[in-house]
Amino acid sequence: MSELLLGFDPGRDKCGLALMTDQGSLLWHQVCPADQVGEVIGALARRYAWQRVIMGNQTTSAAWQTYLTGLGWEVTLVDERFSSQEARRRYWEFVQPRGIWRWLPWRPTPPACDDIAAAILVGRYLKEKNIHA
Repeated sequence: MSELLLGFDPGRDKCGLALMTDQGSLLWHQVCPADQVGEVIGALARRYAWQRVIMGNQTTSAAWQTYLTGLGWEVTLVDERFSSQEARRRYWEFVQPRGIWRWLPWRPTPPACDDIAAAILVGRYLKEKNIHA
């Protein structure tokens, strides 16, 4: 059975969340206002049982780590550098284009890609875990 991991891209105003398997399959993702993180994670925890939170180690990470461990979650920090830029580049791999965007080679990227960045953080964790295994 696969281990479930919650990717968490911390921020001051909004945070990215991505639930993934340890095989790299994306099950769910969402950008969440920072003041609603507890509510969203609580609802998600009632539906899924993940084993750990994989969180970026930069912007506001210390405060979020304290908050999440206070809720009883094991938090593993990973290098967050350039994850937002990578998320903007990889957005259309995660979100299927609809309508006319399916046929156009150039597609604008929405400004909020924090959930994709959270998925990238889980990918970095899995890559490092396999290297050191």
